[in-house]
Amino acid sequence: MRFTKMHGLGNDYVYVDCFDETVEEPTPLARAVSDRHCGIGSDGLILIMPSDQADVRMRMLNKDGSEGEMCGNGIRCVAKYAWEHDRTKGRQIGHKVFLELLAGVIDSSVKLREITVETGRGVLPLALLIKDEKVERICVNMGEPLLLPSQIPVNVTGQQAVGVPLKIEEQHFLMSCVSMGNPHVVIFINNVKDLDLEHIGPLVENHPIFPERINVHFAQALSANEVIMRTWERGTGLTQACGTGASAVCVAGVLASKAEPHILAHLPGGDLELWWHKADNCVYMLGPAVEVFSGDWPA
Repeated sequence: MRFTKMHGLGNDYVYVDCFDETVEEPTPLARAVSDRHCGIGSDGLILIMPSDQADVRMRMLNKDGSEGEMCGNGIRCVAKYAWEHDRTKGRQIGHKVFLELLAGVIDSSVKLREITVETGRGVLPLALLIKDEKVERICVNMGEPLLLPSQIPVNVTGQQAVGVPLKIEEQHFLMSCVSMGNPHVVIFINNVKDLDLEHIGPLVENHPIFPERINVHFAQALSANEVIMRTWERGTGLTQACGTGASAVCVAGVLASKAEPHILAHLPGGDLELWWHKADNCVYMLGPAVEVFSGDWPA
């Protein structure tokens, strides 16, 4: 089986082009290829597939084999692969918000193309920023955040889970919960660097208040437009970056009065720029994608 290793800000996955390859049992394959000692080493497995709704379809599995609805870093890599490996050449930008948001970050040397990717949370449009025939950055319309507790899901009352007390061992936090097609809890604290995330992350992920477990993000607001965040990802553990998580932090920052709708998020693997756009209520994420190497995995 031919595979390609790619990453978005160090959030790395093994990608299989299912236009050419067939994966019959993705769950054990995800566990095997993700092993960093006996496998390729990754945060999970992503299948790039044909779609009758979009240019391509993305199917994403965590390193424990569980299937995720969406991956923000993964979808950027899928878009880069699809364009550079001729699965689609996209089209002129038709989504006007892309042109509005990207006006200040591109110049005449950058070519823009728009593609669509089918995901577990629906079909999402993406703008590719192409220079010298290589996709350098991708802007993703991550869709509208889901805020009803039953949609996330989280077992709390009310219309939103914002500023809700959460006790973990002897520590007390205020959490805000958002779904970006997959569930996230965001906790703003004063210092994310010194947090023992390897200890507290799984305790939050598996807390009984979250019936489907949850992706965990601790964030620190440096200013109204700049945050630092660290992630414990559901089914994976510590990751260098999480695109849906950064989107959730953007939304939670506004709801909890910690940040403005346009932020620069500093993650361990690098930076993402995010906008929660008022006109369409969608979150937009701009960041890079990198192809590392390709190889053959034995049957």
